[in-house]
Amino acid sequence: MRIGLLGDDTGHRSHQELNALVPQLAGEYGVEAVWLPTDSAFDVAELDGIWLVPGSPYADDDAVIAALRTVRESGIPFLGTCGGMQYAVMEFLRTVLGASATHAESDGERADNAVVPLACSLYGTAALVTPVAGSRFAGWVSEPFSGMHFCNYAPSAASVAALVEAGVVVGATSEDAGAEVLEFPGHPFYVTSMFQPHVGALAGEPIHPLVAAFMRAVTTGAA
Repeated sequence: MRIGLLGDDTGHRSHQELNALVPQLAGEYGVEAVWLPTDSAFDVAELDGIWLVPGSPYADDDAVIAALRTVRESGIPFLGTCGGMQYAVMEFLRTVLGASATHAESDGERADNAVVPLACSLYGTAALVTPVAGSRFAGWVSEPFSGMHFCNYAPSAASVAALVEAGVVVGATSEDAGAEVLEFPGHPFYVTSMFQPHVGALAGEPIHPLVAAFMRAVTTGAA
């Protein structure tokens, strides 16, 4: 089984953590993880799963949005973290709800921003993440935990409200980021998080339950 790490490896701490996780995924799940630079010629349909990794804005934002639509409509197991969550929100708002959803970081601050600056930056900061009872995420992580972040932006409250009205489930929350986990409907596994579940791989920590659920979706079709 092969998954694509869709994103641009810049050597950032977050990307170092991802590279440390790759052999763990191979050893524990038999899954090969390969980088898919956003400005390269890639086909997400050729892979068994896609992880849109942190690091926005991406080298080719349009390619990312197009890939997200393919993944969502084709039922390919998907995990989006940090920037991956932000862009998944924009793609859903644009494609499914017909909204003009922009990103304050790449498009500037304007009225149609779906992703806005956080009131308090969470760059290099841990925050208490609380699972929402009844969500899929709460079935994987039942108790509040400290989640690591490298983000200055997050989906706006209005965007999250529009998603929830369309059937998206908030799987976890935090005081500073608001929605920490979003579970998208009509798909076997299309889950996103603001916190970065791969942080800890460099220290040899166990694979986070969110990543483990993604791996089960890739390898068995059931999370």
